[in-house]
Amino acid sequence: MKPEWSGRLWLGPDHGLILGKVGCTAPHAHYAHQLMFCPGAPITVSLEGGITTAHRLFIPSRHRHAILEAEGEVWVLYAEPMAFDLQALQQLLAGGDVSPTALQALPRCRLEDPRIERALATLDEHLSGKVSAHALAAAAHVSLSQLERLFNDQLGVPVRRLVLWRRLRIALRLALAGSTLTEAAHGAGFADSAHFSRTMKQLFGVTAGASLRQLQVQFLT
Repeated sequence: MKPEWSGRLWLGPDHGLILGKVGCTAPHAHYAHQLMFCPGAPITVSLEGGITTAHRLFIPSRHRHAILEAEGEVWVLYAEPMAFDLQALQQLLAGGDVSPTALQALPRCRLEDPRIERALATLDEHLSGKVSAHALAAAAHVSLSQLERLFNDQLGVPVRRLVLWRRLRIALRLALAGSTLTEAAHGAGFADSAHFSRTMKQLFGVTAGASLRQLQVQFLT
């Protein structure tokens, strides 16, 4: 398999949905839950230290995996853990309908802790520059150690990792909208395009060029 991806991409504020041909990836782990549905030939991935071949695959947030082999068109969904109920996603995959219409009908979760909401709002306001964990803690009215516990307990990820994830989301949107990789990197607060590329490889197992240039994107609100 080649690393290039091609097809259609629907990009929303809480998910990315691809229908097309997927490329191979290096082992990686990202914050999103990942669903893959293959109506034709099954897809083969490495997951949890073993090799799995199936028509339907669910990869929970932060689980290390790699795509090894796929033929024909595949539905691939990247869903934000903060926005989607885990059981609802699994039921969606079991039903075999991972279309934009089915996804739009899924209920969204809401954060119930106002401290997390304040911290995330402050984080997003500063993503184009330096993000200070102390500033996030101050916005949430908690100590730095309390902020780290809140992020780990309620979001399942440390503060620094979530900052990196949300930077990457912005950089990807900018690149898909027509910005150069350097412009996208700077717009999302990365030091340079090399930093953006390293993060892309670390979190998605592919380079930005191989995964973005042949995707036809539709931005969703």
